[in-house]
Amino acid sequence: MRLRTVHTRILVDLSQRQITLFRDGRPVLVTSAVIGAPSTPTPTGEYYVNQRLRAANPTGDYGPGAVGISAFSPVLVNWPQGGPIAIHGTNAPGMIGFAVSHGCLRVRDVDIRRLLRVAEEGTPVEIRT
Repeated sequence: MRLRTVHTRILVDLSQRQITLFRDGRPVLVTSAVIGAPSTPTPTGEYYVNQRLRAANPTGDYGPGAVGISAFSPVLVNWPQGGPIAIHGTNAPGMIGFAVSHGCLRVRDVDIRRLLRVAEEGTPVEIRT
């Protein structure tokens, strides 16, 4: 394994329902997002990107892919793997800006494609209210 410097970070502002991707300290993407519903909230805290996944069906529920982060749902304990949280695309873009997910963050497909390209594993992710 080789160590590398990461030049990106992601800030998730739940109150604004907004995700900002920074590269070298400058915002390169600002987008609206679906956040967790009140009964299945998106967890707050400091995490990191732990995987990038391309979907087998880019028009499915998760859009073209997902950026997995090291966060886990505090309430979905019976879900596979304990309810991992990700930023992913969506086949329902009309829901963006609402608090309706099971904790994941959903963005427009064009935005998840950009995140998949730019936010490599190890990218810090801060989720705040």
